Amino acid sequence: MIDLKGKNALVTGSSRGIGQQIALGLAKLGCNIIVHGRKKESCIKTLNLLDQYPVNTWCVAGELSEEGLVEDLVRQVGNLNIPVDILYNNAAHMTNFHADYFEHSWEEWIDTFKVNVFALYDLCGAFIPGMIERGFGRVVNLSSGIQGQPELAPYGATKWAVNKITDDLASKLHGTGVRINAIDPGWIRTDMGGEDAEHPVEAVLPGILAPALVSDDGPNGEFFSAIRHKLDPDLLKK
Repeated sequence: MIDLKGKNALVTGSSRGIGQQIALGLAKLGCNIIVHGRKKESCIKTLNLLDQYPVNTWCVAGELSEEGLVEDLVRQVGNLNIPVDILYNNAAHMTNFHADYFEHSWEEWIDTFKVNVFALYDLCGAFIPGMIERGFGRVVNLSSGIQGQPELAPYGATKWAVNKITDDLASKLHGTGVRINAIDPGWIRTDMGGEDAEHPVEAVLPGILAPALVSDDGPNGEFFSAIRHKLDPDLLKK
């Protein structure tokens, strides 16, 4: 495992849920955190939770549903004048569950792909070149183990696309010091996962951090599981 102390991490969708847990886990390892939420006021809770750690924190805000909005988010991060060493593409959109799995509209398909795939691709394009230039970077794309649920077909299809993008980009990063991997957080009790989900949100730690801790010649284009990954739980003890 590498030392993340002093590195800067952008975690999309970190105002709550899994993204918030990622931010807290990284901060415990000494990583500075750029918190992202749809609105700046939605970042306040995470920022307050991060106050307990001796790290720098910032807040950027905006939707990821349109190209111009993603470009604005990238500008906000650029205005911080700090390098992004770690990018967690955590923010995601899920369409409504449909009892009839052929009821998904084109609008639902398009809206889901905009956030889960197009925005993720643009954020990779915005920050990976700088990582390559500096000789270090970790990109973690949140995927899913969802299968056999055509009632959630647009969401499931986007996560397949995330895996494909991760694999393709990984082929360009050999020897650069930049690693890109995907991870399945598991079925987690969040606003998206629902109250009947198998695991509490805290269960994503410490496994969700594994792709950020790989060595410069470590896994690249691989698929991790936060719940199944046996990362030492003592890692995050104070």
